[in-house]
Amino acid sequence: MLELANLRVCYGPVLAVHDISLTVMPGKIVALIGANGAGKSTTLKTISGLLRPAGGSIVLEGKRIDSLPPEAIVGLGIAHVPEGRCVFPGLSVFENLDVATAAWYRRGLNINDELKRVYELFPVLKERQSQLAWSMSGGEQQMLAVGRALMSRPKILLLDEPSLGLAPIMVDRVYDAIQEIRRLGIGILLVEQNAFLALETADWAHIMVRGQIVRSGVAKELLDDPSVQEAYLGAGDTVLGQSPEALGE
Repeated sequence: MLELANLRVCYGPVLAVHDISLTVMPGKIVALIGANGAGKSTTLKTISGLLRPAGGSIVLEGKRIDSLPPEAIVGLGIAHVPEGRCVFPGLSVFENLDVATAAWYRRGLNINDELKRVYELFPVLKERQSQLAWSMSGGEQQMLAVGRALMSRPKILLLDEPSLGLAPIMVDRVYDAIQEIRRLGIGILLVEQNAFLALETADWAHIMVRGQIVRSGVAKELLDDPSVQEAYLGAGDTVLGQSPEALGE
């Protein structure tokens, strides 16, 4: 459904992403793991149109989208949940969700089906639909950010560090919802510094080091690989290494 081929991204003269290729299929979770500065978030921003690639291609359902503006890309079915959640703090929960329907809303349609799906995934959002977003906890804001993305009727969901800064119980709730989302047939590209959590959750995974994919494979097999454990898992909480040599590259 979503295919990146030899994607390159630059910040000025600096090449931040080096010729990476990957595919995300419906109902599958693909993880990108790596240390800070590896190019993971840059990859997501380029897919969603916030950055322009310097080379390569991004194809959604057979159509190149790498020259389209962000509003056109979300309209085609790619929703991006950025690192830090980025909810609208002065809007209510309902208003934050309603904003995302701009990708498809037309007069005469309603959003009841989308609201029902989001409220079933995150009941707390229904309970607090009149509450202003700034007054919610970090975990609740993360649920709101994911719910807002789902309101745009995505085919592909880009998740950037969904566990960052959350209490363990909130991480569990968010990741339970991620599994439910994949069962809806939505493909997920997951960027996550918690390598253990990402590999435990994903179907397929890519390890990025300094803008390059240095290792790819079935997520559970990478989780059990001693070289990956040594370089990236440590105590199972964070991504520790960033050396391709540690992975035999």
